[in-house]
Amino acid sequence: MDDLPSEYDVIVIGTGMTESILAAAASRIGKRVLHLDSNEYYGGMWAAFNFDGLQKWLGECQNKANELEHETTDNLLKEGESLIKAGSQFATVFNIEEKWYIPQELLEKESGPQPSKDTQTEEEGQAKGDQEGDLEKGEKESAESEKEKDSTQSKCWSQNKLKTLYRKFNLDLAPKLLYSRGSLVELLISSNIARYAEFRSVSRVLTYINDKLETVPCSRADVFSTKEISVVEKRMLMKLLTLCHEYAKDPDNKEFQGFEDKTFVEYLDSKKLTPNLLHYVLYAIAMSTHKTPCMEGVERTQRFLTSLGRYGNTPFLWPMYGSGELPQCFCRLCAVFGGVYHLKRAANSVIISQQGGEPHCAGIVSGSQRLSTEHLVMAVSDAPKTFLQSAPTGGLSRGIFLTDRSMLAGNKEMLTLLQFPPQDANGELVTVIEVGPSTNACPQGLYVVHMTCRQVKSAREDLAAAVSTLLHTEPCEGTYRSDTLSQATLTHKLEDGTDVEGAEISQSESQAVKPQLLWSLYFNCPETSSCDLSADVPSNVHLCSGPDLDLDFEFAVKQAKEIFKKMYPDCE
Repeated sequence: MDDLPSEYDVIVIGTGMTESILAAAASRIGKRVLHLDSNEYYGGMWAAFNFDGLQKWLGECQNKANELEHETTDNLLKEGESLIKAGSQFATVFNIEEKWYIPQELLEKESGPQPSKDTQTEEEGQAKGDQEGDLEKGEKESAESEKEKDSTQSKCWSQNKLKTLYRKFNLDLAPKLLYSRGSLVELLISSNIARYAEFRSVSRVLTYINDKLETVPCSRADVFSTKEISVVEKRMLMKLLTLCHEYAKDPDNKEFQGFEDKTFVEYLDSKKLTPNLLHYVLYAIAMSTHKTPCMEGVERTQRFLTSLGRYGNTPFLWPMYGSGELPQCFCRLCAVFGGVYHLKRAANSVIISQQGGEPHCAGIVSGSQRLSTEHLVMAVSDAPKTFLQSAPTGGLSRGIFLTDRSMLAGNKEMLTLLQFPPQDANGELVTVIEVGPSTNACPQGLYVVHMTCRQVKSAREDLAAAVSTLLHTEPCEGTYRSDTLSQATLTHKLEDGTDVEGAEISQSESQAVKPQLLWSLYFNCPETSSCDLSADVPSNVHLCSGPDLDLDFEFAVKQAKEIFKKMYPDCE
């Protein structure tokens, strides 16, 4: 193992979102930063993988128990110092379930509908007659025939075919969106990190109501143009949204007086909203449940409204190549300002000394080398057991799905957010994000669907209702389904055979056939944002949470700012 310089101002263990923000911030103010990660990739539980990389990650998760123990190196200690073993003290991923819904190899006969012998004879006769016709017309028809053939073939998938395209996937472990006026967007702009990343605006926000998917009107224009709610409901909705938006400007507003200790749904009920409006506001705009406190629901609504109109019709942005790109962007900035990086290198132990009778971190042991530091920043999953007296009690349920079409077809590829409502008043929302080829998440002809919710049972059980409602989950032979609409080209033909590019697909038609599920992955991971990460650690050790349940990166940015202020109170 290569020797590194032995003294630093800050040593950061783990390349998750919070750790990477802190590394960049410290490096930018001139601190000597060493950033280590025991993995061979950036991001930790925030990472994004191609399909082959995801398979390797799954193998590593299942083999964690077989990791080799490192020898103790007491000869590196000074008088009065002691070692505490570092490393993951609880399972970071569990309840892993992976399943294929398509055959390993696609048989020739499954590549699409084959013409009958009579049809072939008829076509041959027609082709012979066409030889005497216009050559240009014949070439055009031939090109159209090839286009249809390609379209048919693009709908046929096998495991082997999908695996050959593994480099075209970017699959997130912790998919998140950015509010257009959220703290992360402002941080990306102010730090000039935005130059390292690309983003796409979320095209639409959907909700599931009355047993079907509907588009949520986001802007004022959307509200008044939608046909899903009546004129009276539109006025009620605009009045309510205005009240929530104006409250941010006037905290002394008496509108919510008496609801401080009540739920958001109780406030909405007091406004005599129709069931449709209550559903739109509670689930799609505030992204809340029946248990959400009133003022938290108001704050969530404000966040949605204030981010409208900045970069698109919805309040949200999605990072190209996935959310896993963002920690790497901060790592690049850290490196630009002199930060030292070393992947596949772990902290074996933390060196503890005594200062004024209080425990103090003097550094770490990595391999056979002592590395001294003034501050140690660690992902909670890498922290010694004594630094975290109680393991996380909550968890996240995650699902990643590959499908052959969008949940709701449109006249172009859409980047979609859906908050799938709970099955009962005590249930949890399921956040659904659907991304397509234009985001570089998957090859042409496929979509990636991410689902996330609070863990109650296993991920498969927690997400079962959303999956069965939105996706076709029966295994199929080759995925050619003659009853489906063509989603490969989104081109419709009129009765006379004329192509109509971008023709609108009716809602009933687009939902007649669910997307075919090709592959699924379920897993659970701890939710550590609610843990007290400062109670049992030396004052110069700072623990960072993993991914949380929220849709955006707000918690990670807030935590990074709080830790940085604690480390360097006089710096910005």
